[in-house]
Amino acid sequence: MKKILLMHGPNLNLLGKRNPEHYGSLTLKRIEDLTVEEAKKFNYEIISYQSNHEGNLIDKLQIEANHCVAIIINPGAFTHYSYALYDALLDTELPIVEVHLSDIKQREAWRSISVTAPACINVIWGKKEKGYIEAVNMIAEHLK
Repeated sequence: MKKILLMHGPNLNLLGKRNPEHYGSLTLKRIEDLTVEEAKKFNYEIISYQSNHEGNLIDKLQIEANHCVAIIINPGAFTHYSYALYDALLDTELPIVEVHLSDIKQREAWRSISVTAPACINVIWGKKEKGYIEAVNMIAEHLK
């Protein structure tokens, strides 16, 4: 079965408790479960990983990218300043969709800037958990 790496950056382990107005009320586990359900429709397996540490995300990318056909990532705050994560994403040479639960264009000015987005085929924001479902569909369409 083809694999998609689903990555979550800092503080996303607190979903369900953390500012539901911006991030929704679902836990990270529930979002992962919904993503797994959608991926099964296309015969994809999801490998999920969350870390609050930039280096851990990069290490996981470097290990898992060789076994995956695509990546879905919510880099959290690393979105706005992690050129190291950008480089690691680019180095995978895989199709990547960046997802943000909140509408990053309607929040603080610094949140509207994504240094990781240029490594991605698309960016989805402001759709809460539905963004992850859309990302799976984008990848399936891209890989056709």
